[in-house]
Amino acid sequence: MSRREFGARFEMAWLHISGALALIAAVTFVSTRIIPLGTSTAGLFYLVTVAARLWGIGEAAAASAAACLCFDYFFLSPVGRLTIGRPASIEGAFGFLVAAAAVTLLTARSGGAEDSIDRQSEMESLYALSRAILLTDPARPVAKQIVHQIAQIFKLPAVILYDRSTGETFCAGPEDMLGIDDKLREAAVRGTLFQDAQEKTVVTAVRLGGDPIASVALKGAALSDSALHALTNLVAIGLERVRGQEAARRAELVRQSQELKSTLLDAIAQEFKAPLTSIKAAATALVSGSVTDLLQQRVLISIVDEEADRLSRLVTDAIQMAHLEGARTDQTTTELYPVRALVDTALAPIKPSLEGRQLFVHLQQDLPLVAVDRELVGLAIRQLVDNALKYALPNTPITISGRTAEGKAFICVSDRGPGIPQEDQARIFDQFYRSPSNRRHVPGAGMGLAIARKILEIHRGEIRVQSSPGEGTEFVIALPAASGIPA
Repeated sequence: MSRREFGARFEMAWLHISGALALIAAVTFVSTRIIPLGTSTAGLFYLVTVAARLWGIGEAAAASAAACLCFDYFFLSPVGRLTIGRPASIEGAFGFLVAAAAVTLLTARSGGAEDSIDRQSEMESLYALSRAILLTDPARPVAKQIVHQIAQIFKLPAVILYDRSTGETFCAGPEDMLGIDDKLREAAVRGTLFQDAQEKTVVTAVRLGGDPIASVALKGAALSDSALHALTNLVAIGLERVRGQEAARRAELVRQSQELKSTLLDAIAQEFKAPLTSIKAAATALVSGSVTDLLQQRVLISIVDEEADRLSRLVTDAIQMAHLEGARTDQTTTELYPVRALVDTALAPIKPSLEGRQLFVHLQQDLPLVAVDRELVGLAIRQLVDNALKYALPNTPITISGRTAEGKAFICVSDRGPGIPQEDQARIFDQFYRSPSNRRHVPGAGMGLAIARKILEIHRGEIRVQSSPGEGTEFVIALPAASGIPA
């Protein structure tokens, strides 16, 4: 206990004792000046006053001693003199003290039973608070949840929590506590305790490992010292739990970022080898002059051009995936778009590669608007179309269709290719994964479907695949509808 806390408690105890003595003085004045009472009546009056035990056993003991002296001085013969030394007076005073002590003890026991009920109620409330703190939602401000739980469980009109590390203040309860901001900060910095008996307000520090990390102000709280200490410990545990979770989350993000960078470098290094080897071989043949036939030179130049485009796509996909890994829904700029606009955005950049391929677009007229980032969702659709162009048989069509159901807009990209084996369907959305049966025959880095899935996650949508070997493949994108009004 700090010196300031000891001083505050000593001052409160002295205030209670002074109140007890003042009550005995008031009883004496009334009994002698306003309503003169007989000896037996006055003694009974004193006993009732002592038995009231408005503050505690210590205060009642002080009141008993004061009552004994006043009873001897004002009511025992000779009146106006202390006669404690005489045998009769000693007998009378001793009898009064015994009676007062007995009444005080009985009252204390009765009060002890009431205190026991109060302590049980405090323990039940503390247990409920501990459960509430353990069940707090990490996605919402935990400190705010804690103050609301304290106000609700202990039925307090006002609760304020000040977090020293962030400087934030969280309030709960129907009433306000004005003018205690400085006390909250001082309690959080110095660990001081403030009590206002008149306003029934207490401001105390929240400690962790002996050091104050926050402070809490309670209005209308009639808690014992042990219950108040337990409450602040629970608040400290709740705040520290949040900080531990936040530190773990940051560490996990750093680990994932490092892992992503390592995976990207490894995958890019592997994927770069094939096009770089082709470019190097073609360039070497052209520079050496060993290829003199004009047609062969055009073939080598075409190889360099195609493989350079492949390298460019690899780098673009890697950069896009790295950006998407750190993106969140609240960081994405969304607007209302019809599904047709999203499909047009997706197809515009790849129109040259569609020459000679059949592409059908069938969209229902009643498709709802969707709130999306047009470029990102267009990129996701384009990845699915590009995937179909790679794997579908050359003379088979690719179909883009759209429908609505259950408050969602569905965009489907289907082909009549060889299909995806069941064992590969669970992994095709993983970064850099490519089916072993197609790895050598179809170019790519295994990034397209992973990019599409990440874009859908950012928009709170989903993507799934339906495929059977020999029957083609259909990828389905589901986006939440922005309204029930058709585009």
